[in-house]
Amino acid sequence: MIPQTYWIVFNIFIFLFLALDLGIFNRRQHQPSYKKAVGWTLFWVSVSLAFSAWIFVHLGSVAFFEYITSYKIEKILSLDNVMVFAVIFKSLNIPTQYQHRVLFIGILSALVMRGLMIFLGVELLETFSWLLYIFGAFLVFTGMKIFFIKKKEEPLANSRLWKLCQKIVPLSSKPHGNKFFVIEHKKHKATPLLFALVLIEFSDIIFAVDSLPAIFSITTNSFLIYTSNILAILGLRSLYFVLARAIENIKYLKFSLGLVLVIVGIKLIFNIHLHPGITFAILAVIFSSSIILSMYVKSSKKIN
Repeated sequence: MIPQTYWIVFNIFIFLFLALDLGIFNRRQHQPSYKKAVGWTLFWVSVSLAFSAWIFVHLGSVAFFEYITSYKIEKILSLDNVMVFAVIFKSLNIPTQYQHRVLFIGILSALVMRGLMIFLGVELLETFSWLLYIFGAFLVFTGMKIFFIKKKEEPLANSRLWKLCQKIVPLSSKPHGNKFFVIEHKKHKATPLLFALVLIEFSDIIFAVDSLPAIFSITTNSFLIYTSNILAILGLRSLYFVLARAIENIKYLKFSLGLVLVIVGIKLIFNIHLHPGITFAILAVIFSSSIILSMYVKSSKKIN
């Protein structure tokens, strides 16, 4: 049983970090420099690793590996989210200096939404343990789709979500700086920036549907799931500005994401109990191999 004081202290620290990051250091809308984005990414990773050391001291080695493995799964799967963010901003022609505002609001809402989904998921699993088999099958199906189904990119203006939003509120086809609403021809219209925010919120829900069942294959400890998720999300904004361009060059990243989902799905379906440290090592090998292979293939093409 996790003491209530742990929850309170963790959330207080998260609130303070958010106030510093989003409220003071990054409140001005601008295009973050690559150096600054790397700095904040390293900061959030350092905070997460420091917290893992605290878990090791206070909750033991098993909890430590459960946390660090859950955090790693979140980070690996969040790379897919970063690619989605990049596609959304590119398709809607959102300038980089205005992307910060969308990510700012998106992260804050994601924290609240993810917390609710975690506690609901844990409660459901405690009552209906058979849901783990459904989660496992869903993860295997999602992972296999990555290998065998190629997504056809279509203009966002042709998407069902765009048409649905058009029915709810008229959308302006032109960007209007950092504004979410404008008046065009004496009519109130939403801007592409607001539509980008809606898409990012939807993508985070889909991301959570993939990642949370994967975490449940590692642990059902709500404190470890919650803390690993929150710390992974907090570093997502700075990670986006670091990897938004470079991630397109990691050709085999998508396949490593699919393989991770298939593995954790099988683990859930067949109730395979592995030490979290072993699971962590397997994920590290898969992810590292995808990067090394992508870099090798890219360099070979340049030579040829």
